[in-house]
Amino acid sequence: MNSATVRNLLVRGMLAGLAAGVLALVAAYLLGEPSVDRAIAFEASHSHAHESEVVSRSLQSTAGLATGVLVHGVAFGGIAALAYCVALGRVGRFGPRATALLLSGCALLAVYVVPFLKYPANPPSVGDPDTIGKRTTLYFLMMLLGVLLAVAATLLGKRLAPGLGTWWATVCAVAAFAVAVGAAYAFLPAVNEVPKDFPATLLWRFRLSALAIQSVLWAGFGLLFGELAERLLNPGPARDASSRSAPAAH
Repeated sequence: MNSATVRNLLVRGMLAGLAAGVLALVAAYLLGEPSVDRAIAFEASHSHAHESEVVSRSLQSTAGLATGVLVHGVAFGGIAALAYCVALGRVGRFGPRATALLLSGCALLAVYVVPFLKYPANPPSVGDPDTIGKRTTLYFLMMLLGVLLAVAATLLGKRLAPGLGTWWATVCAVAAFAVAVGAAYAFLPAVNEVPKDFPATLLWRFRLSALAIQSVLWAGFGLLFGELAERLLNPGPARDASSRSAPAAH
């Protein structure tokens, strides 16, 4: 793949990430913000300390949320596009669209779902401020392990494919990935700082909405970027169709 193609895919990845960020922003506003508001109300009703807001809640839930989600979408879209350039043609006989969807699904699993199941997202008022550094470190360590184990499982599947066939090689690779992730879960320390009187339903809804937002982000990126990559890498069918519809020159 030449540098011009990589550059074009990078630009398309960032644009697709921006568009996917807009979809995720809508999901975050509709699904996540109500749970955040209820969690803040719970915290206020159980705290006797009154601290002045540096940034107002209305600004956090509008401009702040939009900026964070959209910048994240553009950044991860560019990174995913570069990963796509490496993966295309190396993970099986998949076309541009299928490779984009496969990459998005694997990225969602490795980058978000794997660390989420060990260290799920928590709403405001959940978590000890003194342990935020430790919790952040553990989360990013689990994320890094998820990515490395996903890459290792992919390489294992490719190595086993000539002898076992694609199906059984995939089964073995997925099983090895699951076992390795389970071992990491058992080895890394657990974090349980949910207050005893915190509503379980609110906690569940917040975590479910966080998972839904990430799913919208990655699914949207996979579909949008796959379409853009298909048009860039396989322009022949479109040109043929237009030439057939054009009147013949005399």
